[in-house]
Amino acid sequence: MTSTASGQAFTKGRIVVALATILYIYLLFPSLIIVPISFGNRIELVFPPAHYSLDLYRDYFGSPEWLIVTYRSASYALLASSLAMAVGVPGAYALARSHFLGKRLLGLLILSPMLVPTVVISLGLYLYYLRTSLTGTITGLVLAHAMYVMPFVILTISAGIENLDERLEKAAVIMGASQWRTFRQVVLPQLVPSLVSAGLFAFLMSFDEVVIAWFITGPSTMTLPVKMYSSIKWEVAPVLAAIATILTTVSIIVCLVTVALTRGRAATK
Repeated sequence: MTSTASGQAFTKGRIVVALATILYIYLLFPSLIIVPISFGNRIELVFPPAHYSLDLYRDYFGSPEWLIVTYRSASYALLASSLAMAVGVPGAYALARSHFLGKRLLGLLILSPMLVPTVVISLGLYLYYLRTSLTGTITGLVLAHAMYVMPFVILTISAGIENLDERLEKAAVIMGASQWRTFRQVVLPQLVPSLVSAGLFAFLMSFDEVVIAWFITGPSTMTLPVKMYSSIKWEVAPVLAAIATILTTVSIIVCLVTVALTRGRAATK
């Protein structure tokens, strides 16, 4: 009976894995098509390309217009992710270690950007920024993206804090360390993998975000995703395939780094 049940469970597990693999390949297939297209010609998007070359990549790296918006997006993403980390890390620690009335309600409020549709957030920000003259400004975009990515920072850091030994913090307090010193010298060193993961994801999410930026950016603050969307809307520029391939590669690298950090943290326990 036991061997039969274990055999059935093993078979069901293989079926689930197979179905998940097929679904993942189906979702990944459009991205895989873009990769060979990016090695095509400058005239049109063709799959598979008749001739393979690096012309589209040369067009991207040789275009000041594309490089400027790329640098701009990276700068804004760095500012937004840094702000989200500066607020989200101590916020996650405070929520994890404190107990007060309304804690769940506050946590739900902080995580609300994940629950509200992005287009609703974008419209609300646009109307609010019109009154505060923040539309089309760097400050407005950085604040909006920091708000957008902060829930993911808090969730990632909170998961890391749950795996910490709280007795070390209590011992530090008993030895006379202040709360800030305990957080800085005891908690943060143990959270390095979570900090790196949260920072990378926050940067990547801000860099790739298009809906909020579409509503509140102007010509002088246009980001790379907005310019890509505009190019798709008004013209199909073949160079977009090369840019999409580069962004996909960067996303894969970030995911691999995060997985490596997670496994490394699990191996040290």
